[in-house]
Amino acid sequence: MESRPQESNLKETKKLLPPPSGAACSPHHPPLKSPAFLPCCQLLTVVCFLLVPLRFFLYARNLSSPRLLLPRPDNPSRPPPPPSANTVTDSCSSGLIFVYDLPTAFNADVLAACDELNPWQSLCVALSNGGFGPPAGELAGVVPTNLLPYWYSTDQFSLELIFHRRILAHQCRTADPSAAAAFYIPFYAGLSVGKHLWSRDAASRDRDSALLLRWIKEQSPWKRSNGSDHFITLGRISWDFHRSGNDGWGGSFLNMAGMDKVTRLIIERNPSDNKDVGVPYPTGFHPRTAAEVRQWQRFVLNRNRSTLFGFAGAPRPQVKDDFRDFLFKECKRAGKGKCRSLDWWKVRRQNRSAAVMRLFLDSAFCLQPKGDSYTRRSMFDCMLVGAVPVVFWRQSAYGQYEWYLPGSGEEREGEWSVFIDSREVKNGTVSVKEVLEGIGEKRARKMRERVVEMIPRLLYAAAEEGLGEGMQDAFDVAVKGVLRRFRGQ
Repeated sequence: MESRPQESNLKETKKLLPPPSGAACSPHHPPLKSPAFLPCCQLLTVVCFLLVPLRFFLYARNLSSPRLLLPRPDNPSRPPPPPSANTVTDSCSSGLIFVYDLPTAFNADVLAACDELNPWQSLCVALSNGGFGPPAGELAGVVPTNLLPYWYSTDQFSLELIFHRRILAHQCRTADPSAAAAFYIPFYAGLSVGKHLWSRDAASRDRDSALLLRWIKEQSPWKRSNGSDHFITLGRISWDFHRSGNDGWGGSFLNMAGMDKVTRLIIERNPSDNKDVGVPYPTGFHPRTAAEVRQWQRFVLNRNRSTLFGFAGAPRPQVKDDFRDFLFKECKRAGKGKCRSLDWWKVRRQNRSAAVMRLFLDSAFCLQPKGDSYTRRSMFDCMLVGAVPVVFWRQSAYGQYEWYLPGSGEEREGEWSVFIDSREVKNGTVSVKEVLEGIGEKRARKMRERVVEMIPRLLYAAAEEGLGEGMQDAFDVAVKGVLRRFRGQ
């Protein structure tokens, strides 16, 4: 980790504040040269000088003391309702959750700067609707009409917003930290580091993370446990937070002192770090009820799959021996009756989700090579529409999402997926078409049924209280898993 000079909390906190305003006496707006105006300007200077410490004190006070009552999304003035006796006995038997009310610099202010979170385009639209993004009107005619309102163009890195909204309304949330078994840190670390990932200034990628840890280490719950009963959601892959030293990719948040005991719910985990827990990438379907999920399950299960396998991806000609190029060639050799492929660069951006949806809905299997890292959001898009994923690196799925996908071992993995070693495809000893044809219709149907059965656990519901009727979504699985882990400790 990069060494930093020792500074007072007050000095570090000051970096979060905008500079004091004083336009009339600033060098860009020089004061009038009238002798009568000079004392006035001097007086304003003195007043500004005195106000800065006052603002500074108030903000530092906010950083040093947590506000225990968090705002609910629908009513900022209403604290969380105390769990009823029945709730504690039943649903909350594993414990209650305290959600830190962080200074806005660590979440709300990050989101407010949505125009600056990506060096190429604004993310304001993509992160709208509580992280769901804009409605996916382009799916009209592709999905059932009555389910269309629950489809959105959801950004794959929006998990932190989605999770924060849901946990604020969780029935087991408490405003009393002394009663809590788990403590959630709603820091938008993925959005924060994403803003600086392509910057050569490594310190900029770590600034917010370092300040967050400095703040939270002063809180009583943390002091009692050193963070072992704390958890956080990270909306980017683990490698974006594991930089060592000043060189290399990403921030160093997960290498900072204190983070070694915090449980991280993350869209792609580091297999060698048992504090990382893989959770599904956000996809576009956000239903409100269990009935809507069951309707979708019937729709995709009874779909006529006219194509044996499909592949959607962006070719990367600049990468030598790019595996995606091998898959495009495999698909072409298989013929149109067996395989369809979709080159993202040849589809207009506003039509991509509809094109991918049609491809996967029509395919019995979908090819899932690794992306920039071992996992791809596409694997969850594929399973969401009832297609069976075909993976080529074990790290892409197996051992990655253990709370969500059937356990390890070839028999369990074979219930819902097909594994083909990428090396055998590259050297020509294995044909993807022949492997998938060899599975047979009966077994393929059973695999599809298993995938469709898992759909509720792979999506994030729109309703704050969840899907109901005992149906768990990805958020429910994550929270219950965290409480179970902490109870085991």
